[in-house]
Amino acid sequence: MAGLGFILLCTLVALLGYWVLPDNSPNANNSLVQLQKEPPGLHATILRLPVAGAAAAPTADNLFATWLRGRTPRYQEVPIESYRFEGDSLFTQPYRNHSALADQPRRYALTQLVGRQGTPAELRQAVEQEQLVRRTYWLGTDKAGRDELSRLLLGTRISLGIGLVAVLISLVLGMAIGAVAGYVGGWVDSLLLGLMTVVWSIPGIMLVIAISLALDSKGVWTSFVAVGLTMWVDVARVVRGQMLSLREKTFVEAGRVLGLPQSRLIARHLLPNMTGPLIVIATSNFAAAILLEAGLSFLGLGVQPPAPSWGLMVNEGFQLLGTEAGLWLTLLPGLAISLLVLSFNLLGNGLRDAYDPKTPLS
Repeated sequence: MAGLGFILLCTLVALLGYWVLPDNSPNANNSLVQLQKEPPGLHATILRLPVAGAAAAPTADNLFATWLRGRTPRYQEVPIESYRFEGDSLFTQPYRNHSALADQPRRYALTQLVGRQGTPAELRQAVEQEQLVRRTYWLGTDKAGRDELSRLLLGTRISLGIGLVAVLISLVLGMAIGAVAGYVGGWVDSLLLGLMTVVWSIPGIMLVIAISLALDSKGVWTSFVAVGLTMWVDVARVVRGQMLSLREKTFVEAGRVLGLPQSRLIARHLLPNMTGPLIVIATSNFAAAILLEAGLSFLGLGVQPPAPSWGLMVNEGFQLLGTEAGLWLTLLPGLAISLLVLSFNLLGNGLRDAYDPKTPLS
C-alpha cells in the first residue's frame, strides 16, 4: 500500500504538471546563472524586468497550453542582493554567490519598470508588488541556475510516461505473439519461440540503442517506443505458457464444438483468464522501463536536454562530483528513481500474492 500510495502521488504530480511547479516555464528551464549550484533552502530576491514585446502578449493564460507546454516567461529575471529607492529610481546590488565577484549597483527608472506614469509613491508600491518577488529554492539549483524541485517534479511525467507507453506496447505485442504461439502450436510456436529467444539474449539497453540508431532519432518519443519494443518478450513468454495450459480446458473444447472462430476464443475466453499474471508482469515492466530510460538518459542516448529526465539530471550531478553541489544534484534524482522503482516492485509483489490462489486468506 505504501508503494501504491507513492505511485498515486507521482501520478497526481505528473497529471497536474506545470500547474503545480514553482517554475512553470517550458521544461522548467528558467535559468538564472547568478544562482547556479546553490544549496537547498536558498532564499533569493528577484527583480523582474519587462521583456520587449511582452506587453503585446495576451494577459489571459490558456490553462490547457500551460498544462501541456508550460508558460513562456514574460519577464527577464535578475537576482539581487539588496535594493533601495531614491527619487524616481531603483538602485539594486547584484546577487553575489560563492563564485561571483562584487559588482556595482545598478539603476532602473521606476517608469520603465512599471511601464506607466504615476507619483513616486505609487510607482514604488507598484514595483514592490509586481517587479520584486521573494523566491525560495527548496531543493537548491543546478549548474545552470534552474530550480531543482521543479525539474524533479516535472521529471515524473517522463518517467511515468515512458513506463506507461512501454507497458502498453509490450502488452499489445507480447499478448499477440504469445497467444498465437501458445494456441496454434506446431512450427508456428517453434518459430515464434526462437524469435523470443533471440530477442531475449540481446541486452535491453543495446537493443534500445540499435532501435534509436535505426530510427535515426534521439528524443522523448523515440525513447518511449524503443523501450517498449524491448520489453514484449516477458509478456509473450507468460502468455504463451498460460495459453498452453488453458487451450486444453473444457470451456475451450466447448467453444470449438460450437464453431467459435479462433480469434474470438483467444480474445474473449483465453486472454481474460490471464489478467492476474499480466498485471503482475506489467508492474515489473513499468519499473524496468523507468530504470532503462534513466540509464539511456544518463548515457546521453535517451531524453535530450533541456527536458528534465531524472537520468539526465543524475548525469549532470555526476559531472559535478567532488564539488559541494555535486552531492545533492546526484542524490536527489537518484533517490527519486529508487523510490519510484521500489514502489512498483512492492506493488508487483503485493499483486502477485493477491492473485496467487495458493496464498492463504488472512
